[in-house]
Amino acid sequence: MLAHRALGLGPALRQAALRPRNVARNPALHNIVAKRSVQTESLPPSAAQEILNKQRLRRPSSPHFTIYQPQLTWLGSIANRVTGAGLSVLLYGYALAYLVAPDTFSSVNVVDFIHGLPEGVKYAGKAILAAPFAFHSWNGLRHLSWDAGKFLTLKGAYSSGYAVLGLTAVSTVGLLLL
Repeated sequence: MLAHRALGLGPALRQAALRPRNVARNPALHNIVAKRSVQTESLPPSAAQEILNKQRLRRPSSPHFTIYQPQLTWLGSIANRVTGAGLSVLLYGYALAYLVAPDTFSSVNVVDFIHGLPEGVKYAGKAILAAPFAFHSWNGLRHLSWDAGKFLTLKGAYSSGYAVLGLTAVSTVGLLLL
């Protein structure tokens, strides 16, 4: 007994003894192999969803961005989505407001309202609009260059990412000074 356990032959011996041709020749082995050691039960179809939900709760979660060191590539991707969504919300929000109340949101009224604001608020508002616009514009050009097959290496992705950040800073300042 100990000899085959020490050598790891247990599974091999069981497999050889319970091969289909050996089982067919020996009726005693046939009865042993034919018996099921697992009990099954019929469940209604509604139980399937409950079982699936319990299995989902026990699954390990995939690696999340909170356990990784921030990288320029995925920070740029997230920022591109956020700036695009923010600019879209502002554009569509203003368009809907203009449709609802064209007299209140006319160009004359908007210019008069902004003219009455303090200088600091004007520059802050321009910065809040200029930075996402500049970043999204430059990052859009970066994505177009990727579509053309440029800057696809890791070094190229990082150099173009830093270029986008630099151009965003310069163009934001330029837009603020207009």
